Amino acid sequence: MSGGLITQVGQLAHRSVLRTMRQPAQIVPALVFPLFLLAVNSGGLKDATNLPGFPTDSYLTFALAVPFMQGALFSVMNAGTDLARDIETGFLNRLALTPLRGAALLSGLLAGAVMLGLLQAVTYLSVGLIAGAELTTGVPGALVIVALSVSITVAFGSIGLFAALRTGSGEAVQSLFPVFFVFLFLSAMALPLNLLQTEWFHDVAAANPVTYLLEAFRSLLFEGWDAGALALGFGITTALLAIGMLAAGSALKIRLVRT
Repeated sequence: MSGGLITQVGQLAHRSVLRTMRQPAQIVPALVFPLFLLAVNSGGLKDATNLPGFPTDSYLTFALAVPFMQGALFSVMNAGTDLARDIETGFLNRLALTPLRGAALLSGLLAGAVMLGLLQAVTYLSVGLIAGAELTTGVPGALVIVALSVSITVAFGSIGLFAALRTGSGEAVQSLFPVFFVFLFLSAMALPLNLLQTEWFHDVAAANPVTYLLEAFRSLLFEGWDAGALALGFGITTALLAIGMLAAGSALKIRLVRT
């Protein structure tokens, strides 16, 4: 990466992080809402651990994987809304008059998602462990959980950038949140795949990539080191990020031509 590109990414990343930190309305819901649902679900579904074949005796530990995914969904809305605001205010038009590279713009805009993703991951894991969740892989596993969580947050953030560049509207980006939330509910969020008895739901959950992202987290929390689950989790994340960045890059070219 050339020095000029590094400088461009650095400047935009600094702006993205500062803008995220100055907006508590982005940070607070992304931290509180997933933890609230964790408390509700772990309390209401704790008897599920009595089912034959349930993989752990702590539903809190099983459910702790879910906040990491819920938090990542907020990055779709946050990253996309910030970029949509830049489009609506004409900031992107002004950037188009500079030698700024598209790759630098997209990478820099995701810095806020990285910062928020790191804060979310540390918070969710810390609260979960304080509440009594297990972590069989210890400190190394905690570091991998944080790395996976931040990676997923960035991947989802790239999808938010694409949506903003395609629509140019913050409201349109925010409308995607419930759509993505459906993918979470149609996964092995509440029960493991082997205990999903309704055939159509089992088939949908088995085809849903979110299920395997959840299983990657759970492998670190209570199953131990599972190379296959982790490889699949990071592989899906990498594929989502690549697709999101390619789509956002293509949409950026079209957006700059329009303006």
